[in-house]
Amino acid sequence: MNNARKDALDIFLYALETSRVEPAMERRLRFSGGTMEIDSHRYVLREYGRCLVVAIGKAAHVLVSSFLRQAGNDAQRFEGIVVGAEPEGALPRGFRVYRGGHPSPNEASVAAAADVLRTLGSLTERDLVVFLISGGGSAMLEQFLQSDLPLETIAATHKTLVGCGAPIAAMNAVRKHLSAVKGGRLAAAAAPAEQVTLFVSDVPPGELDALSSGPTLPDRSTVDDAYRIADEYGLMERFPTPIKEILRYRSLTETPKSGDAIFARSHWSVLLDSASLEEAAAARAAELGWSVEIDNRCDDWSAEKAAGYLVERLREMRGKGERVCLLSAGEITVRVPAEARGRGGRNQHFALLCAEQIAGEEITVLSGGSDGVDGNSPAAGAVVDGRTAEHALQRKNPVADALRAFDSYSLLALLGDTIVTGPTGNNLRDLRILLAP
Repeated sequence: MNNARKDALDIFLYALETSRVEPAMERRLRFSGGTMEIDSHRYVLREYGRCLVVAIGKAAHVLVSSFLRQAGNDAQRFEGIVVGAEPEGALPRGFRVYRGGHPSPNEASVAAAADVLRTLGSLTERDLVVFLISGGGSAMLEQFLQSDLPLETIAATHKTLVGCGAPIAAMNAVRKHLSAVKGGRLAAAAAPAEQVTLFVSDVPPGELDALSSGPTLPDRSTVDDAYRIADEYGLMERFPTPIKEILRYRSLTETPKSGDAIFARSHWSVLLDSASLEEAAAARAAELGWSVEIDNRCDDWSAEKAAGYLVERLREMRGKGERVCLLSAGEITVRVPAEARGRGGRNQHFALLCAEQIAGEEITVLSGGSDGVDGNSPAAGAVVDGRTAEHALQRKNPVADALRAFDSYSLLALLGDTIVTGPTGNNLRDLRILLAP
């Protein structure tokens, strides 16, 4: 492995390690003498009849374990529901665990939604609910407002949205208006209980209500937005018939908005976001002797447009100095045809697009997901350089063929260019690292 590849991997892994949930929880959450404090908001636990924790998303298990560790002796006051990926360790009695599906809902997603709605509906003004929300919750917890729809219809709807090429906020605007658990509807179910939500965010700054489709936040999107997005991305032709009918007859119902009385006793706090990841990466790159710039302009761009822009931006930087590092956090989009059967995700697809553009150049590009999972592959992402395209040709597997088949993982695994971390228990969006010595 050349030095630039080593440094790119070092920077990525350092950023993952430094931006973990556990230290963030230790910095922000305090328990003392039966009192919980977050961002100067104090909750005297003995004043509540019930104290409930609802953790949702890819970081759910790490979040709830860190929360209970911080609570210490006060942990026994809490009961809860955890809806996440594969469990990591046992939780105390009184906690129910569901392994929700991702990127499409599964039976556990639907069962968890029913349990959460039923439990929240039993709360009163004397109760406290702590929501721990991270990315991935849109699929992991799901129940449509039209409750008689089968799982197959729900899962097909999610699959269509994920593959349509729309930015996450647009996808989630549609999801929110179909769902009984998104777009502030969990807050509505929990009212009039006291509510506090802690977020590990994988959405763009200023779009927190897109995180896991904003289950506890006022929703900025409207039914008209949902209809417009469905038209813009051709969803009417691709959705299952029952969803087409809902849109055709314009029978969506509006989500709770800012100023609604259900949010009168709510507080929200962001523990970590993509800026946390990016700042850690920048610090490590500087330690390794790279001149660092950050450019997030391509957030929510198509993979093709983002690859062209960032590679050209790095070339401009290299013209002004040596050992330059360009960092870009956020997510790009890949529109995957319904018939595609390849393996991979947006990070590996982006890496291969860059591999074509930097062929023969002394440039290294790494793209990885902070959750450790890229699309339908076991990799978090990939690292490529100016020799990658040549190596692919030597293996009689041209980069262009892999891109056309949306099968980036198969080629990158063959070349030994994938990055495999396993699920990280965190989700702070993607990180792209471009280096030119």
